[in-house]
Amino acid sequence: MLDANLKTQLQAYLEKVTRPIEMVASLDDSAASNELLELLRTIESLSDKITLSTHGTDARKPSFALTTPGQSIHLRFAGIPLGHEFTSLVLALLQVGGHPSKAAPELLEQVKNLQGSYKFETYFSLSCQNCPDVVQALNLAAVLNPAIEHVAIDGALFQDEVEQRQVLSVPQVFLNGEPFASGRMDLEQIVAKLDTGAAARDADKLKAKAPFDVLVVGGGPAGAAAAIYAARKGIRTGVAAERFGGQVLDTMAIENFISVPETEGPKLAAALQQHVQAYDVDIMNLQRAEKLVPAGADGLIEVRFANGATLKSKTVVVATGARWRQMNVPGENEYRNKGVAYCPHCDGPLFKGKRVAVIGGGNSGVEAAIDLAGIVSHVTLLEFDGQLRADAVLQRALFSLPNVTVITSAQTTEVTGDGQKVNGLVYKDRRNGETQRIELEGIFVQIGLLPNSEWLKDTVQLSPRGEIEIDARGQTSVPGVFAAGDVTTVPYKQIVIAMGEGSKAALSAFDHLIRSSAPAQSKAA
Repeated sequence: MLDANLKTQLQAYLEKVTRPIEMVASLDDSAASNELLELLRTIESLSDKITLSTHGTDARKPSFALTTPGQSIHLRFAGIPLGHEFTSLVLALLQVGGHPSKAAPELLEQVKNLQGSYKFETYFSLSCQNCPDVVQALNLAAVLNPAIEHVAIDGALFQDEVEQRQVLSVPQVFLNGEPFASGRMDLEQIVAKLDTGAAARDADKLKAKAPFDVLVVGGGPAGAAAAIYAARKGIRTGVAAERFGGQVLDTMAIENFISVPETEGPKLAAALQQHVQAYDVDIMNLQRAEKLVPAGADGLIEVRFANGATLKSKTVVVATGARWRQMNVPGENEYRNKGVAYCPHCDGPLFKGKRVAVIGGGNSGVEAAIDLAGIVSHVTLLEFDGQLRADAVLQRALFSLPNVTVITSAQTTEVTGDGQKVNGLVYKDRRNGETQRIELEGIFVQIGLLPNSEWLKDTVQLSPRGEIEIDARGQTSVPGVFAAGDVTTVPYKQIVIAMGEGSKAALSAFDHLIRSSAPAQSKAA
């Protein structure tokens, strides 16, 4: 199950364990239980501090708990944590074994001080790149606080539960039996939801900060590049981001980032944050900007945030990126995460053997249809235009699949459901105006991006598509406010382009600072 190289790496990690680890497995006669038992026996053989018991009595089989003598730790994996979740397993072993987390000390203390009783259940899929963040955060919380329990559940292996609880997207988190959250979250975000006073305390901290020379709003590739280039100039730099990493966190495979043949979004996002943290940059996460106020008499631009915080800066670089564009048809919001999904890598395994549709015939839509065709019973791809817009090589792969139907000139007009989950969609044939209905269980929307610029509508000049209009230097219509990346009018929304634009915007902001602070030259006598 684990090749020799992976065993060697895992053994090296396990040398960091400082206290005994007990793995207690609950098994039955299934093939999955035998596979899990093989994995656990391999792990046991790699460290003399790890023991395995197969006498677990948990109702979920196969599953296993991780604990240590003398500690009240309630942490369990239901399923076989390989794929993207293998890292979650390794981290859980280390943390249960006493190896300290690298999370911020104040955040760890906040988790330890949470009062109450918290029983978390997280449904994941092994192909989901968003799930490990949630699983790892809640596992760590369970290690730190005995009042917190966490079970990470492979939705593909426990289909009955998935059906019963109507889990149609991952990661899906339940707290004390009730829905708590869906989608990527880190420990800081989870604690913010649990600790209701955290937002107000955070806002007070931000209000007390001295003005920045450059304040970057957004933490994706453009924002990270802007922060690095500004900090390298030795000026006071801050980054306020709703989630550091931005849309890159939701990207599976990245194969066009120059000099890096292949990587994954979460890995790149982590590298971006590490690079920014190598400089003297004040990173303020979980901050959603709501209003920008141009510079007044004091020469400072003001940015106001959803939690009531306010930051001031001499210059601002807006790099708030973009998000998945919605269809904006009846039923879409009602059935979001109940059959309407936006990430085929994450949620595809939950639709095994079912009928799904993909909306969009560009590269993203065709790639999604190809991936889903290997999981579901049938894929219907609907494209608004009269022909697909994806690369020719992708189209050839798509049309070679026997369980894919392609419908062009199709305008989706409605998502239908039974009140609990999706059961179909309605589309109009744009060639003859006729309305058609398709019965299915899932809809994956892949129709491009929408700029995150609504908060600037009455302040900065925007294009008809909502993008921030900038010049060749990244300057917006407001003096001292620059912009970069997917939120702007720059064509071709690509990571490498966003990084270049972020760097340029920071250099332009620095140049603006120099020019605006230079003393006026006296006139010749």
